[in-house]
Amino acid sequence: MRFPDPATSTVAFTDVAGEIWSRATTVQPAPSPRVVLLLAVLALALVVHPLSWHWVRHLVTVVHEAGHAFVAVLVGRRLSGIRVHSDTSGLTVSRGKPRGPGMVAMLCAGYLAPAALGLLAALMLANGRAFGLLWLLVAQLVVMFVQIRNWYGALVLLVIGSALVGVSWYLSDTLQSALAYLIAWVLLLAAPKPVVELMRERRGRRTGSDADQLARLTPFPAGFWMVVFLLANVAGLALAVATLF
Repeated sequence: MRFPDPATSTVAFTDVAGEIWSRATTVQPAPSPRVVLLLAVLALALVVHPLSWHWVRHLVTVVHEAGHAFVAVLVGRRLSGIRVHSDTSGLTVSRGKPRGPGMVAMLCAGYLAPAALGLLAALMLANGRAFGLLWLLVAQLVVMFVQIRNWYGALVLLVIGSALVGVSWYLSDTLQSALAYLIAWVLLLAAPKPVVELMRERRGRRTGSDADQLARLTPFPAGFWMVVFLLANVAGLALAVATLF
């Protein structure tokens, strides 16, 4: 049995990594304002339509749980695992102090993450970094994959990651840029919807949501936190619109 030459494999990996870095640091042409607007309309349709929303919701959930995980590590908590379920719900488990600013920040991060990532995407796209955005998302998925603790969640990450790698490697700069804009619009327009769904689902009863957990940790009720989430998401959308146009 003949094993591959380690030196050859190292050179090949270095070449691929160099190609990715070269593309990521190269400015891609931005679509025309008309195309950007059309992509926004398409993203809105994907968010509004019930059938497409079920699948878009998976992307939003992945970003939601990534937000929890990122801030958990940032505030010094120990990440135990992440789950993404077929009903589009998710769960991030971390260990650390059960109360305090770190726990509050981690709980806040989930519903704010899609808008925050969408705004970051808008800033990158405004600077012509469409390819860099796609590979930033791939890197996020790779890091998140290490912490996934269920098969369905792993499958979701693999499908999204494979699609992003394929698009960024094989399609033209124009199509890459268009997809990057579409992803940014989807994140920005979808961000408020889970908060609205939570408001409708809760309606005065506790659900164990992030808002309910925040109500137990702070002097403010769950309704206050849901309004904060909604206003922050709308503000992120407004800032991104100003940036992209």
